[in-house]
Amino acid sequence: MKLRKVSAAAAAAIVLTLTATACGGDDGDSGSGSGSGSGGGDKIKIGIKYDQPGLGLKEPDGSFSGFDVDVATYVAKELGYEPDQIEWVETKSADRENALARGDVKFIAATYSITDERKEKVDFAGPYLLAHQDLLVKADSDIAEGTDLNGKKLCSVTGSTSAQNVKDEIAPDAQLKEYGTYSECIAGLQSGAVDAVTTDDSILAGFASQDQYKGQFKLAGLKLSNENYGIGVKKGDTATVNKINDAVEKMVSDGAWETAVKENFGPANYKNEPAPKIGQIVQ
Repeated sequence: MKLRKVSAAAAAAIVLTLTATACGGDDGDSGSGSGSGSGGGDKIKIGIKYDQPGLGLKEPDGSFSGFDVDVATYVAKELGYEPDQIEWVETKSADRENALARGDVKFIAATYSITDERKEKVDFAGPYLLAHQDLLVKADSDIAEGTDLNGKKLCSVTGSTSAQNVKDEIAPDAQLKEYGTYSECIAGLQSGAVDAVTTDDSILAGFASQDQYKGQFKLAGLKLSNENYGIGVKKGDTATVNKINDAVEKMVSDGAWETAVKENFGPANYKNEPAPKIGQIVQ
């Protein structure tokens, strides 16, 4: 069984446009980073989530944190860009393909699962993380198997198929609760309004690792699906894909990848899979 669930002066703008053109980009690539492997004085625009603790989060002070942010920062460094040359761009799930096609960003690291449908529109580097659909429950919960959800309240966000898949295939008597955001689901779990929350384990671990929740929740560890997170790149930009793959391999080999996993997900007792091999998609 498998479940799926800034503005600049005119002269500076001209310089950036000429730089992008010299690096082989079209008009749609202007401002998205040179992609030449040497940042120089340019900026690189990288797409992330702004609302996923532990993965991609815009902090109250305007800084950014999370595993995706750490991976993207490491990759950018290998492409020749220092952290202060990165311009983070919020890329919501529904707009990721369009953002790449328009050249709004050079690449996207935003819990972006590699699928055959998406590969028709964008190219992927990676994968750099293997996640699974899972359940988040209270630390003292007796929910250990999917069937334990029968008669329990299961939360997911409006429009997600995760909870419905659980009800259809595992726990037909589960009571589905849909909230607008995962933050609301987590708050409902804390208050007892729901008994479990379901989505990717990495997302759940990120929320549970927030200071206000540490020690209150645990992952059930059910591995209800395989989600191969990749770094999205504009279709046809093979050179950038290859450079990013090299950067991810280096991040794994020098230990920075494992450090980022522990720092961002560790407090939720997240038992991560080993770093996936580049190009190896787990079905």
